Amino acid sequence: MQGRPFVALLEAPALHRGASWWFVFRGSNLLVKRDAAGAQLPFVTHPEDLGLEPLRTHYLGTSGPDHVYVAEVAEDSQPPAAMQWSGLRALFGLLDDTTFSLAGRAVQIVDWDRSHQFCGRCGSGTERKAGERSRVCAACGQAHYPRLAPVAMALVRRGRELLLARSPHFPPGMMSALAGFVEPGESLEECLVREVREEVGVEVRNLRYFSSQPWPFPHSLMVAFHCEWASGHIVCQEGEIEDAGWFSPEALPVLPNRVSIARRLIEDALRELHGRP
Repeated sequence: MQGRPFVALLEAPALHRGASWWFVFRGSNLLVKRDAAGAQLPFVTHPEDLGLEPLRTHYLGTSGPDHVYVAEVAEDSQPPAAMQWSGLRALFGLLDDTTFSLAGRAVQIVDWDRSHQFCGRCGSGTERKAGERSRVCAACGQAHYPRLAPVAMALVRRGRELLLARSPHFPPGMMSALAGFVEPGESLEECLVREVREEVGVEVRNLRYFSSQPWPFPHSLMVAFHCEWASGHIVCQEGEIEDAGWFSPEALPVLPNRVSIARRLIEDALRELHGRP
């Protein structure tokens, strides 16, 4: 799908019967064929062609001339010959960027649909609503939309130094920008200032939006900012931040994977520090 424009749609064309790209999930694991060249999705008319019976299916849209679907199968489903179930993190660099992004969209839709078969308000069954991505309770009318959890990410700069930190769950040696979930009633900017203060005891100023990225682990939306150190000394929040420090461009630690917005945020700061556009 690399290089093909994706158009998100809710309903498949009534007469479409040909082969399509299928994101088939067992839980949060995706069905792929892996080889030395990378990983490929099944391009079939229906998962039944692979010997798999979907519990639920959704239409995602089009990628160039091809249609794209997602399906969920039972937890005990076995993969077809020469294929396997794989977590999305293990597919970093094996799927092209477009397909990986769509896989993130697909797994979030599957997770939302699985988790909202019944209403969280009254416990009655829900039904898909035509015309939008939601499930509506047949009894009380409550609408349930796919969940998104916004996260504010901050790369703090002090002169030529970048503030990088590591969470206890990071791979050995890796450090990254600071980030935290937005709380009810907060703006992204307020969240960023609070998270930096809580996690490392530093005050920041001059916030500047960089970019955003859907992050399907499980349903985050990362919103990244550059900002400047204003005051304070690093004091790591116990249980949240294992280590933190100021790093020059010449002495950086292990950085996040290139697929992440954190890596792109850091590289953007390094380009600025080196005077490159």
